[in-house]
Amino acid sequence: MSTAEMPDYVLRNRLKWDDWAPKWVAAGERNWAQAEPTWGMWGIPEADLRLLDDVDGKDTIELGCGTAYVSAWLARRGARPVGIDNSAGQLETARRLQKEHGLEFPLIHGNGESVPFPDASFDLVISEYGVATWADPYAWIPEASRLLRPGGRLEFMATGQLLMLCSPELDSEPAGDRLVRDLFGLHRVDWPDDPSTEFALPHGQWIKLLRSNGFEIEDLIEIQAPEDATTRFEYVGPEWARRWPSEEVWKARKNT
Repeated sequence: MSTAEMPDYVLRNRLKWDDWAPKWVAAGERNWAQAEPTWGMWGIPEADLRLLDDVDGKDTIELGCGTAYVSAWLARRGARPVGIDNSAGQLETARRLQKEHGLEFPLIHGNGESVPFPDASFDLVISEYGVATWADPYAWIPEASRLLRPGGRLEFMATGQLLMLCSPELDSEPAGDRLVRDLFGLHRVDWPDDPSTEFALPHGQWIKLLRSNGFEIEDLIEIQAPEDATTRFEYVGPEWARRWPSEEVWKARKNT
């Protein structure tokens, strides 16, 4: 797909993430070096979420891989990963870390809504934020279904529904204890102080979308911040995230 054919938000997010890429180098280095994976802004242990179960010998693709540490975790568990990301800057860091850690797997500069692989190429589609936040679910969920083999798994972590509803219009302000955004019609979120575009759906719409694309939903995990949690992100505090889910994980399987 040429840049002229890309949706406006794909180009907006590409520019923004190329600009942000240097700020994510340290996090990428830290996550690549982890002996045991942890997930999301609160560092939830893999033992609690179990997103990497049964991947040995499986073909996997990470949609919106960033610095590709999730794909690195998969490779160390015997998977055959592929990563695709919209940001050349993020992939530059990923390729350097591949060399430093002696792990090789394909990394593609592209849009997770339109992936250059044939139908039924993968056993697992995974995203920690990535497409789950920065791509249109009405485009990337059908693409994930197309890429998966029958019985294949879809797993993704995204911003919690309630956090999206409580986040002020200015992305720099932290979430409060009041609803400031409508649930009905929740889809595309363009922040007034930020040129990037995020996406979110009400849970009912996620269920309809997943089912209409051939998925059986196996779990929805609404994440609570641990008691001793800290975070470098300013848009939500640990006190808020102890009371309400700031992140959520969906697990689904493609019907045979």
